[in-house]
This record gives sequence, C-alpha cells and structure tokens, in this order.
Amino acid sequence: MTLQETLSLKVKEAISNLYQAKLEQVEFQATRKEFEGDITIVVFPMLRVVKGNPVQIGEAIGNYLVENVEEVIRFNVVKGFLNVVLSDTHFLDFFGNVPDWNTFGTKPQGDHAMMVEYASPNTNKPLHLGHVRNVLLGYSVANITKAAGKKVYKTQIINDRGIHICKSMLAWERYGDGETPQSTGLKGDKLVGNYYVKFDQEYKKEIAALEARGKTTEEAKAEAPLIKEAQQMLLKWEAGDAAVVDLWKMMNGWVYEGFDATYKAIGVDFDKNYYESNTYLLGKEFIVEGLSSGVFIKKEDGSVWCDLTEEGLDEKIVLRSDGTAVYMTQDIGTAIQRVKDYPDVNGMIYTVGNEQEYHFQVLFLILKKLGFEWATNLYHLSYGMVDLPSGKMKSREGTVVDADDLISEMAATARTISEDLGKIDDFSEEEKTDLYHTIGLGALKYYILKVDPKKRILFNPEESVDFQGNTGPFIQYTYARIQSIVRKAAFDPSQVIGGLSNYTLEPKEKDVLKTLQQFPDVIALAATNYSPAIVANYTYDLVKEFNSFYQNVPIFAAENETEIQFRVALCAAVGDVVKTAFGLLGIDVPERM
Repeated sequence: MTLQETLSLKVKEAISNLYQAKLEQVEFQATRKEFEGDITIVVFPMLRVVKGNPVQIGEAIGNYLVENVEEVIRFNVVKGFLNVVLSDTHFLDFFGNVPDWNTFGTKPQGDHAMMVEYASPNTNKPLHLGHVRNVLLGYSVANITKAAGKKVYKTQIINDRGIHICKSMLAWERYGDGETPQSTGLKGDKLVGNYYVKFDQEYKKEIAALEARGKTTEEAKAEAPLIKEAQQMLLKWEAGDAAVVDLWKMMNGWVYEGFDATYKAIGVDFDKNYYESNTYLLGKEFIVEGLSSGVFIKKEDGSVWCDLTEEGLDEKIVLRSDGTAVYMTQDIGTAIQRVKDYPDVNGMIYTVGNEQEYHFQVLFLILKKLGFEWATNLYHLSYGMVDLPSGKMKSREGTVVDADDLISEMAATARTISEDLGKIDDFSEEEKTDLYHTIGLGALKYYILKVDPKKRILFNPEESVDFQGNTGPFIQYTYARIQSIVRKAAFDPSQVIGGLSNYTLEPKEKDVLKTLQQFPDVIALAATNYSPAIVANYTYDLVKEFNSFYQNVPIFAAENETEIQFRVALCAAVGDVVKTAFGLLGIDVPERM
C-alpha cells in the first residue's frame, strides 16, 4: 500500500471515528511552497458529510494522523488545507528501496496492446515543421504508453493516392525533363515537393487567364486544363493504367527514401507502415457489408452514406456515386486491417491535427456501428498548429519550414551558443558535431513537447536553444553536470543503500526526494492524458529542485563520508530519472557538454 493510500484510509477512519460519518474520497494536492508540509489534504470537500469549521476539522484529522500513521510527524492547517509533514525515514526508505533507478517509474508490458499512429504524410511533399510536431507527439505518447505498462505498436498511414499526388506527378511529367534525385542531388521528397509547388504556380496562371476571359473564380478553378488533366490521371490510376501506375511507383519511391532519412535524423521509427493505396480497398469491402446490415444507406445517385443525425452529427458520405473512395473509406479499412494484423490490439491513438476532430468523431462512431468492440478504445490525439513569427505555412506555395532544414538550423544554433560558452574546447570535431546535433534536436523536441498538445505553438528556434530556463539544453546541461559529479566520486553510487537509518535530511535533499517520488505518478498521468507535456514539465521541476540542492548543499565538501555518499547517490538518481524522462520524450542526454 502506498503512503497516499494509507493516508486516505486513515483520514476516512478519522472521519468515521470522530464524526460518525462516511467519507467516500480523500482529495490530495502538493503542498504550496510557502507552507511547511510534504502532502496536503483538502478539507473543504469533507464539509459535505461533516458539518463544522474546516480549520477545526483539519486539526482533528491531523492529530489523528500523528497518532496513527508512523510517517506523519506533525502538521499545520491553513484555512481548509491540512499540510502534513512526513518523517525523514519515510523518504530515506523510499530512496533505499528503489531497486534500479534506470527503470524507476516504468512498468513491465501487459497483455493489452495499443497502436499509436503518427506522421501520416502525403507523398507529394517533404516533411515540414507541422509534421515534426505530429511525429514528436506520437512517438513520445507511444513511449509513455509503453512505460505505463501497455504493449505498443507504432505505425503510420502513408497517404500515397489522390488528386494531390497526381498534381506532383503531372507537373513532373510536363515540366520535369526527366529529373531524378540522382541527377539533381536533391532528396526525393524535396524533388517531388518542388513539382507540387510548380503545379500550383501553373494552375494559378490558368485560373487567371480564364478569369480574364470572363469566368468566375470557381468556374476557372474547375475548368482549368491542368486540374482536369490531374483528375483524369487519378481516374487512370484507380483503373490501373500501367504508365500512370509506373510513374506513381517511381515518384513515391523517391519520396519514401527521403522520408526515411528525415525520420532517422529526427530519431523516430515505426513498427509498421500502412498505405492508403491498399487500405481503401478493404474499406470499400466493409462499406458493402455495412449496406447489407443497415449501417449505411445508398442514395439515388449511387453514393453511400452513414446517417449519424441521431448521435448529434450529420450524414457522412463513405463512397462517391462513381464508386471511388473518400478519406473515411480508407480510414475504416486501415483500422480494421490493423486489428487483423495485430489481434492483441484493443485500442488506437491517432495523432492528427485538431482540424480533423469531426472526422475522427465520425470514424469512431462508424466503427462502433459496424460492431467492433475495440472501437470503444479509440482516441484522437488532437494537437494545435505550429506557427512561425512570419505566419502560417502553406505547402503548395512553398512557404513551409522544411524538417531537414529545421534540424540543420537547430544544430547550427546550438553550435553558435556552445562556442560562445566555450566549455567544449577539449572536444574533437566529431564529438562537437554529435553534441550540436544532440543539443539542437533536444531543444527542438523539448520546446514542442513541453506545450500541452491541444495548444497552438509559436516556434522560436533561438529561444528554444537557450541554456537557461525551461528548455531542453538547460536540462541536458544539468544532466551532464550530474555525470561529472558521479565520475568524480570514488565509489559506485548505486551501492549506497545502507547506513542511512539515522541520517537527517537537509530541506533541499528532501525536496529532491519528494520530486523523485512523484515520477511513477507522472508517467501514469501523462499516459492517461496522452500528454508528453506532463513528463517534460516534471523533468524541468526536478532539475530546478536539483540545482537548488546543488547550489546550497555541499557534496564532496560534506562533513562526513555518509553525507558524501548519500548526496552523490542522490545526484545519480536524479540523473537516471532525467535520462528516463527525456528518453520518453525521444530526447538524448549528453554525458559531457
């Protein structure tokens, strides 16, 4: 039984014994810094079952806890808050009983599996800053879900078909003059993306020419020769036209190689890739099945719909009148295929921007109507857009921040700042290059992940690489400082477990131990809320507590060997937890910097 469970039991016991009332739940919160205490019990909710002055009730419960809970040594009551002070022995027992700080806070995998989808790029352009937020969120949530005790499969759905893909293909066919990644020296995804932009440029010229001849904007957009030709190319692709399919395979192959290089640079991976060109066919099969069972209805023009008006939503098309698939068709097929491939999956997390919230409401409802039990465990990890000081990004206009360029820029910024600090003069050039990449990428990842996923982000590269404040480099630097302390010690800190029964904790030591103690709950909360921000900000809080301890409590200049050994072991434990927490975020920590 945890201490919080013991306290909860004893508080309920106190209410029963002192007031002959039954309390269903005890509310706890962290004690505010300005008050003495290690955990706070909120008295106000108890007034629903106990009538009286909250301060007096709090004092009565406090006295009961001091008498009946060994770990509680004193208390104070501030208005309706009972602040409980715990013994040093409680914290030292906790510290001494952690078998391995490298795995502290994480749970072994259970039988149930979750599938986490992220990335989900289109094969008509390279990955950009918006994709980076998606990938970092999905990868981190997968890590956190696994650490919380579930088996996890990481996946992406590659959107490799549709009119947007045909636009790049048509532009390359018309204007490419046989260019390849090899002949241009460009990554394949960048080369294809250039032709997506080229299509938009030429399309706008045709629209302007039609408007000049008296067409409305909508008429011009619909009648422009380029868009009509792209639509014809899509129909040919769906019909299996050999030349179109060969072109599609060649250009998509270029893009896949480019994506793989970017994923490797970011430091993420996948257990399984799915392709829209495959899964939309399975979706069509289940549309037919759903028609016979009454889940879907066919209209006079032959289109197929799902009526969700009774659930407060609209009618949703799932198949066009010409029999071609829509996004919903593909997503239905993809979800079903995934469970066929991984039968132990009983839930999925979709990492997709918040503009698709309605789409996922509809998808989840349709899958439930089709009778899939696992459809009750589907979650849309909705996130806000990433903006730049210069404004919103637009792929077709070529105004996006390319992911590869961003990673290079972050490393360059880290180089400039690190060289100004002048603390790595003894590093080799190879060591410096690796360190700049680690710092730059860590800065980028932390800056994005420390923000609640639902919030929009204004990304500032220079601010993210600051070595002070709530940043990745600040935490990385603290980790490197800890490793320096551990290297300086003439003993193995992991073996420091005995001889602490009579140790008296300094307040700063106790603050660090209290924060360490929270880590398992932080992982569980982050997994429940699908929020890496909870782990990120906890790590910053831990590092702040450590730095306050480091600046105020002597380590190697302590009074005796027991103090030295305990404090070095405490430093090492903090380092291990920081490394684990940053690992959950997909961030590396340098041993020196």
